[in-house]
Parts: sequence; structure tokens; C-alpha cells
Amino acid sequence: LFMSTLPAEMDHMIFFVVENMNRGTRLIDDPDLKYEVSQLNLQAGEKAVAASAFHSAAEYLSRGISLLGPESWAIKYDLTIRLYDAASEALVVTGDFPRLSELIDEPLTNARSFEDKLNILNNFVRALSASSKFEKGIAKCMSILSQLGEWFPAEVTADVYTEELAQVKQVLCGKTRQDFLSLPKMSDTRKLAAMQFMNHALLMGFNTQPKLNIVIVFRMVRMSIEHGMCNVSAFAFACYGTLLVNVPFSDVEGGHSMGRVACEMTEKLGAVEMIPRLYASVYGFINIWKEPWQAGLSKHLEAYESGSKTGDIEYATINLYQYVNKATFGCGENLESLSKNIQLYAKRAFQCNQHNGWKIMAVLHQLTLDLMGEKQNAFSACSISMTEDSCFEATRDNHETTLCRLFAYKKKFVAFFTGQLVEAANMYELCQEYPIESGGRLVSALVNVFIDGLIGFFFARKHQADEAKWTTLGTDAIRSLREWVGNSGWNFSNKLYLLEAEHYFLKEDDERALLCYDASIKAAREHRFVHEEGLAEEKLATYLLNKNRHEEGMEHFVGAKKCYEAWGARSLVRRVDNVIGILLPVCKGT
Repeated sequence: LFMSTLPAEMDHMIFFVVENMNRGTRLIDDPDLKYEVSQLNLQAGEKAVAASAFHSAAEYLSRGISLLGPESWAIKYDLTIRLYDAASEALVVTGDFPRLSELIDEPLTNARSFEDKLNILNNFVRALSASSKFEKGIAKCMSILSQLGEWFPAEVTADVYTEELAQVKQVLCGKTRQDFLSLPKMSDTRKLAAMQFMNHALLMGFNTQPKLNIVIVFRMVRMSIEHGMCNVSAFAFACYGTLLVNVPFSDVEGGHSMGRVACEMTEKLGAVEMIPRLYASVYGFINIWKEPWQAGLSKHLEAYESGSKTGDIEYATINLYQYVNKATFGCGENLESLSKNIQLYAKRAFQCNQHNGWKIMAVLHQLTLDLMGEKQNAFSACSISMTEDSCFEATRDNHETTLCRLFAYKKKFVAFFTGQLVEAANMYELCQEYPIESGGRLVSALVNVFIDGLIGFFFARKHQADEAKWTTLGTDAIRSLREWVGNSGWNFSNKLYLLEAEHYFLKEDDERALLCYDASIKAAREHRFVHEEGLAEEKLATYLLNKNRHEEGMEHFVGAKKCYEAWGARSLVRRVDNVIGILLPVCKGT
């Protein structure tokens, strides 16, 4: 078949030909014929990669490597290095890190130049990131970058930050949208390689070294301005927009504008492979300050599909996380259907050896189970011996700040909604151990400012020795929400109204409290935040009970129950049902 297939037909027949050839490779003794079959496996493997058939690609490429002779680095160098490069990519995408570890030593030893090692090193760094070996991965990136002529400080001090900020501001000064989009193409191969390794370092730095992350973003933007744009540049500008919308800049308009530039740059460059990274920044960190949270949900799923096809499994998984983060904490999507989907997402991440990704999914899966009142261990689906508490301990020991913060947010959110306010206050204190330093805040972080404010006013109303502390927490939240609502009334107005209602409750300003409670319920309903509509109904009911207006309070407890039912939060429904059962005889006068 191979001998009778014309070269013009081989591309269409390659898989059929190679499958048959591979069945008989043990019978091949001729070294030249082995190299010929190895070349065919390379051709099949590269075509499989292009078709997103990464598991098949890994098998073709591994078979091709097995047919190489010990002299291949000398006499068939191009074939050999291409096989190792393509195989390393296929293995990192499929999450087969043990095989990748076995494979990389030979090309790193025999490659003729540092540049020829870069693809292998690129995939090695990706594997370290996926395995949650963030410190090792960052160290490797910094080592490679130094060999490429890009040095980073061992410690990001205040002086370093100030200098780096001044330099990036200088190159950006006076630049317009058209200036960014008219940048020439980057042609320096070492700069292109440096952009790629800074790109990978960003993800690991977000989890463990947020201050370094900021400097990396500044450097990527500067390099794009000074040396021309490449596909990674679009991601760099999106990351810079992420920094702008957050403290200390709080420039929502500037950040949003930079996000649009990044999207246009991606389209201009045809950088389809950057969509998962771009959407993670633009829809996960930037647009949440201006656009309805519900509008970004489909974008994250689109980015997941894109990343699955192009092999960017890391950011495909991140987009799934951002979708779930937004859907649970922010949008109040139905918990039952969401819980089933998150379980599937966790299993996908686990199968691809995305260690951090599946743990994050398990945390949010546990959140849905807890609110649904299900006594189930979300972590057992991927690790029989792991529990939420043991995972948190391991995460803390590994200094994974971002994941530790998510644990604290999750526990606080569940405790607050289930009425365990002392536990919620304890989780507020735990959150203080994991402040956000990288500038990027997800929806969960914004919602938790709102939750913190409500916790503050609850404990302030107890009028104990720490009343001032809790009142300040509440009023600080109001101050933040008043700033945020100017950019997005859709996302923040119902939250601000509820915080103000609770503040007026504390100050015994009954008229304003009632107006704000009603406004919060109305805004939450209009903006489709059913979980927060239920919360506002419950808070108003509690206020009315405090004023001995039991029948009105009963109406709003019933309203809260309906909202929690729509949310699928059965544990909350049972809790409110218990209150209704206690109130019913009072309202009937028995």
C-alpha cells in the first residue's frame, strides 16, 4: 500500500498507511526503512495534532521516536528534533507527564543549540504548571529568560515596582488604540521566545508570586511596544487591562479599553490559539466591572472549546473555573444542574492531569453540594482519600495562595447563606491571611466584599465591644460598592441597596431601611440574581420580625423560600421552612 500510494495521495492516506506499517515495525531491520517509517509517523503525528487528536498524535510520535537509531542525532537531526518537539507537545496536552519526563532528557542533551531546546523546555514548563509545581516552574522560566537576555529581580520590592511601572508608563504615554494595532510584527526570535516563557510564568505567578506577576506583565507590554507585536502580545495587553481595572489604579474605563485593544489585536493577528488566555483576562477579570456577569458565561465555555482544540488545556481549564466561579458566586445559576456540570469539569481536569484545575473544581462542586444539603465529598471523585480539609491543608503547605483564598471564600459563602454567622466571621478572618496582591479579582472576590459587609452589619447590631470593627467592615463595603455601581449598576446596585438597608437597620432609620430593602429585591429580580433576591427577601423578613411585624415578615420569608427553591439551595429552603413553621402559630395568634 505504501509503495503504491502516490505522494499526492499520501496526505489523505497517511493514517491508514501508518497504522498498517506500525503493525510490522518489529520485522524491520533495515535502518533506512526504519527512518522512513519514523518520518511517516511524524507526518501522521503532526496531522493528528492539527486535528486536535492529541492522544493519537502521542502514539504516532512515540512510535516514530522508538524507530530512531542511536546515531539519529548526527545523521537525521531535523527528523529527530521534530519528533521530540511534537511528542512533547502531545504528551503535555494529554497530561502524560511521566512519559514526558522520560522523553525530555535526550533532546535537552543532544540538541545542537539552546534555541533548539526551547520547544521542549516550553512543554516542560507547562507540565510543571499543570502539576502545581509552581515554584519550580517559575524558577525554570526565570532561568530560561536569563539565557534569552531577560533578567528579573529576585525580589519585587517597592522600588522595583515603582521603576517598572514608570518604564511601562513611559512607553505607553501618548499611544492610541490605532498605535497599538499598527505595531510592526515582532521578528527577533529570542524576544518571541521570551514572550512565550513570560506568558507561562504568568499563570504560575498568579498562584504563588503575585508581585512578580505584575512585573512580568509590565515587561511583556514594554517588549511588545519596543520590539513589535506577536500573538502573545494580545494576552499581554489584556493582562495590563486587568491591572488597570483593579487597585491601586481602579481605572475601569482604561482597563476596558485595553481589553478591547487586546481583542482587536487577536483578530488582526489571527491568533486563534490565544483565545483561551484572552477570554480568561477580558471576560474573567476586566468586563466583570462593566458588563452583566451573565453575558460572560458563554464566552468562557467558548474559550474552553477553543483551548481543547488548540491544545491550551491549562487555560481551557481556567475558563471552566471562571465560568463556574461566576455562575456560583455571582449569577445564582441553578445549583442542581451546575453541580452535575462541575463534577464533569473536575473529572476532565483530573484526566488531563491539571492538578490545580481539578482541585478548584472540587472546591466549587463542594459549594454546590453544601448549599443543596447533600452529604457528599466532592473530592472523592478524583481522590478517594482526599477531603476538603485535607486538600486545604496540603494547599496551605504548598503556599498556593490563590487556592487557599478560594477555600476561605467558599467556606464563608456557604456559612453565611446557611445562617452560620459565627463560622462566616471566622472565615472572614481566615481570608485576611490571603490578600489579593496580583491586581486581578474574579467575581468571587467582588461578591465576598458584599458578604463581608453584611457580616459586619450583623455583628455590629449586637452592640458589643467590637461594634466599631464590624461597623467599619460594613461601611467599607458600602464605600466600595458605591464606587463599583458607577461602572455597572446591573451587577452591583442590588448589593449596594442591601448593604445600605442593613446600615440603616443598624442606625434605626426605619424609613430608609425599608426603601433600600425593597429596592434591593427589585434590582436583584430585574437583573436575574435569584440567590441575592432571596437573600434580600430574607434580610427584610428578619428586619420586620425585629420590628414585631410578623405577618409582613412571614410574607418575605415565603418570598425568600421561593427564590432559594429556584436557585436549588435545598439546605436554605429547609432552614427558611423551619422559621416559617415557628412563625405560623404566631401569625395565626395561637
